[in-house]
Amino acid sequence: MLEGKNVNLRVVEKEDLPLISEWTANPDFLGEYVSLWQKSKAEWQKRYDNLHAEEKWFLIEKKDGTKVGFIQHFPIESFQELGYGLVPNERGKGYCSEAVELVVDYLFLSKDVVRIQAQTDVRNVASQKILEKAGFKKEGTIRKNDFIRGEWRDRYLFSILREEWKEPKILTRTEKK
Repeated sequence: MLEGKNVNLRVVEKEDLPLISEWTANPDFLGEYVSLWQKSKAEWQKRYDNLHAEEKWFLIEKKDGTKVGFIQHFPIESFQELGYGLVPNERGKGYCSEAVELVVDYLFLSKDVVRIQAQTDVRNVASQKILEKAGFKKEGTIRKNDFIRGEWRDRYLFSILREEWKEPKILTRTEKK
């Protein structure tokens, strides 16, 4: 478990897959900036069973154990990419910002990575602020990258390099459970 000030990140277990399936099938959870995901529990199980060794999914939990979202990191060639989502009524409270900072700290402290990146819809200002708060820099625009709700959308590419990170923002200890 990765412990933060307001949230903890717990590795997703098989018994969490129905919740992830429920969240990602809900257009309100995904929001207006993400393609609709319609995966069955069996498809999520297959994806979970075939995770790459360097890929990890975490549940974002408030300190009282309430599950409020997920964050994942996965390898793309020689770097890691992040993706995340939060239940709508828990947005704007800093939980996702803290989760991103925890995963950035975790990756730079435990993996030999020089770059972590994330993408966001150009209209998703909230997600852009989360990444900037964690030290990510906007690199550019990926034009017509996603077909979302009937239209082609551009995305911004953000990244943080190891030399820009310097030291942990939040993570001070990890606990195995």
